[in-house]
Amino acid sequence: MKISTKGRYALRLMLDLALCEKDKYIALKDIAERQQISVKYLEQIISVLGHAGYVRSVRGTGGGYMLAKEPKDYTVGMILRLTEGSLAPVSCLENETNTCPRADQCVTLSVWEKLYDAINGVVDSITLEDLVKETKAKQK
Repeated sequence: MKISTKGRYALRLMLDLALCEKDKYIALKDIAERQQISVKYLEQIISVLGHAGYVRSVRGTGGGYMLAKEPKDYTVGMILRLTEGSLAPVSCLENETNTCPRADQCVTLSVWEKLYDAINGVVDSITLEDLVKETKAKQK
């Protein structure tokens, strides 16, 4: 499994918003400059985040984007699944029910299940708030 730039940039965008002053809308061009990501690419990502209700926006002067909830309410897993889709390492684990005809006899399935559980365990245990704290600690 490899996380695409879309997933990585979405996480950076959300972290950037989490680091900004609370209740203040941030222009996408400012985030683009800080993160060194093109505005056009961020527009695509912010659209996905907005449709999911992860960010709020206001148009016009003084407009921009802010988190819809507190940083503690977003996990890395939520953001990655929204932008990447399933984080399953193999296709037979992408759906809730494994429909692979070889599932009952597949010896390697347990390896993929353990890997998937480990991935989910990591990304679901880290919040934006955790990343904010880590960022601020590194800036000292």
